[in-house]
Amino acid sequence: MVYKRFSVGVGLRIFGIILNLYLGLWLYYSQDLWLAPGILGLLAVIQIGEMIYYVNSINHKLARFLDSIRYADFSSSFTSDSKMGNSFREVNSSFNEVMEVFKQTRAEKEEQMLFLQVIIQHINTGIISFNDAGKIGVINNAAKHLLQIPQFRDITDLGKLSPKLLEDVMEMKPGQRISKKVNLNLHLIIQSTSLKMGGQSWTLLSLQNINAELQSNELEAWQNLTKVLRHEIMNSITPISSLVESLRTILDEDSYVQQEGFLIKRDGFMDMQEGLDTIANRSKGLVNFVNAYRDYTNIPAPKKVVMPVSQLFENVLNLMKEDLKSAEVKIETKIHPVDLEIHCDPDQITMILINLIKNASESLQNQADRTIWLSSIGQGDLGLMIQVEDSGPGIIPEALERIFVPFYSTKKTGSGIGLAISRQIMNLHKGSLEVTSIPNERTVFTMNFR
Repeated sequence: MVYKRFSVGVGLRIFGIILNLYLGLWLYYSQDLWLAPGILGLLAVIQIGEMIYYVNSINHKLARFLDSIRYADFSSSFTSDSKMGNSFREVNSSFNEVMEVFKQTRAEKEEQMLFLQVIIQHINTGIISFNDAGKIGVINNAAKHLLQIPQFRDITDLGKLSPKLLEDVMEMKPGQRISKKVNLNLHLIIQSTSLKMGGQSWTLLSLQNINAELQSNELEAWQNLTKVLRHEIMNSITPISSLVESLRTILDEDSYVQQEGFLIKRDGFMDMQEGLDTIANRSKGLVNFVNAYRDYTNIPAPKKVVMPVSQLFENVLNLMKEDLKSAEVKIETKIHPVDLEIHCDPDQITMILINLIKNASESLQNQADRTIWLSSIGQGDLGLMIQVEDSGPGIIPEALERIFVPFYSTKKTGSGIGLAISRQIMNLHKGSLEVTSIPNERTVFTMNFR
């Protein structure tokens, strides 16, 4: 309706200009008059100027409206500033409605932004964002409390706390997660994410201090280890102490002095011989236990190389060929993609796979289906995983939480050190070793490489 009125207004003005010009020319040439045509010509000029103003007014109004949107200035009003009459009152109303919508939208976004800022400042996880130039965009109170860096305005200021920490952070890839011990009281888990905002690339870091959790876990580990050590040592020392007292009693009661020296009765001699053998066996068991503990605490750093997973599997199966054949166990392998490669210490990872396959093979001895599934799947930037699966009796939930504790074993003849060493090797590879088990259905050990 407004545009129709605008067209009518422009048309009437053009018609008036043409009519005035026509009448002026007719009076000048037909009636030989000059004053009336001059007045009509002046009136036509005024009409032309008024029409130009009429047309430009809406352009100025549109320009002001667009500038208000461009500069987010929604305080302008288009109700009382129009001199174009009632025909553009609807335009003014529409402009004001649009401005009000923008104003409400901006207010809602500002509220959401304020809400997010409050959340960011109150969460316990440290948050830091910085752009390609290293300029800090967002840093919350948790990050300031963790890092304790005054005037933290550039990511390079992180070097004030630890140059190595800054180096590791700058080398992080999007989605990567690292663990970094900065000092005695600060052990950070740092995760990196990238995003684009305002035409710039930003890196978002989340930081968590896990020092308290590590100390708690370390204390629990030491308590568990102390229990194991106490149990094993008491199992060896108690019978040894008891046997020594018994042997002393035998010497006192079954020996007597003769001219050529001490003599002992045959039964006493046999008891002493048996007691000494028992002491020797228990002492040997205690030595073996100490050696196992030494092996667990002295794993060398991995010497990593890149090799095809298929070659790794082939080496493991060749080493276990005879054992699997005698146990009548079949292994099925699957690698996706087939040319998948792994960056690892081949000797250490082979040792883990042999241990896992051996455990799986032993669990299948009373099963009709003696098949082990050995698979590896690539996960892009997340690395790859290797799984060893069997359909044996499984692991009960109570034992599932303890099988990685050193010297804990679900087997009567097990040392309880294999899985503990395997998990420690995976930790040295910056990976993990996990297990899931459904009793009497399946058990899956998963090695994650990142």
